[in-house]
Amino acid sequence: MGAAIIHPMAHTKTLKLRIKDKHAKTLLAMAREVNLVWNYSNETSHRAIRERHQWLSGFDLQKLTNGLSKCDGVQIGSSTVQQVCEDYAKARKQFKRSRLNWRVSNRSSPKYSLGWIPFKARALQYKNGQIQFAGFKFSLWDSYGLGQYALRAGSFSEDSRGRWYLNICVRVETKPCSGTTAVGIDLGLKAAATTSDGQVLVGRAYRTLEQKLGIAQRAGKKARVRALHTKIKNQRKDAQHKFSTALVERCAAIFVGDVASAKLIKTKMAKSTLDAGWSQLKTMLEQKCQRAGVVFEVVDERYTTQTCSCCGSISTRSPKGRAGLRIREWTCVDCGTAHDRDVNAARNILAAGHRRLAVGIPVL
Repeated sequence: MGAAIIHPMAHTKTLKLRIKDKHAKTLLAMAREVNLVWNYSNETSHRAIRERHQWLSGFDLQKLTNGLSKCDGVQIGSSTVQQVCEDYAKARKQFKRSRLNWRVSNRSSPKYSLGWIPFKARALQYKNGQIQFAGFKFSLWDSYGLGQYALRAGSFSEDSRGRWYLNICVRVETKPCSGTTAVGIDLGLKAAATTSDGQVLVGRAYRTLEQKLGIAQRAGKKARVRALHTKIKNQRKDAQHKFSTALVERCAAIFVGDVASAKLIKTKMAKSTLDAGWSQLKTMLEQKCQRAGVVFEVVDERYTTQTCSCCGSISTRSPKGRAGLRIREWTCVDCGTAHDRDVNAARNILAAGHRRLAVGIPVL
């Protein structure tokens, strides 16, 4: 018998590339047709549920919309119509509702739905630096080199500033992590994340541009407001991507505290909590750890701020409660160790993660 062939592990990744602005008019026309299919599916499905108690599947909706792409003036192909029906049925099942929100095509409406055009893998081709879709050729800024990938399903999407992007799924080889260290991460407000070895993610993108944003809002400059919000989002995401990628490349295990942002956003700390972007950071870490084979665990962070990471005692000088938020450094009265508040908490989270791995999951 011949030797077995071992294929490298791979995972699915979504690439986002910007389409050049000269194609916006064409994409908007296609987006209106997508909205038409969505709204037809919404009305037809709701009527079937109300009158016949029948929940139409994506396949049922595809049969009802069969032939739409052949009508005069319709630019989207049959594969896009089928994908819209599938996505509608999936969303209705996910939200457990008999009718979903309508998609609004009127750009002057406050309920305007940002453009969205889904497609199947067979509907799109990449050739000579352009994307061929529905009989059109779209130019884009190809920063990834799409020619080296086998393109799968995806979508075109519009942002709040009217810019269009191609979101495409591709298969890439998984690169196993070569790191050997373990790290604990304490999530906070002054610093969005602090590691047990002292690295800090500041994460105050909104606070940095808050004054400029307020000036633009009071002046009624809507375009400027949208641009600033986009800049804040991009700065936060960029910083989190760099921080999480660096951790995954050098670590074999990452442990994060289970801080509950849902409770904090109901307090006076809501603005800082939302600015920190904890949920997005944890999602990035989890996904990247899965791809690289790195252990990722969310552990109980109770008393991690108060407990001395050296001797394990809760000192009378340690920060406690909301009043202790202003205490950034303290000294343990039992062992005399001087602590940075966030680094100490991150070290306790690291210790809790090691205990979690040692105990394992009990047999049910």
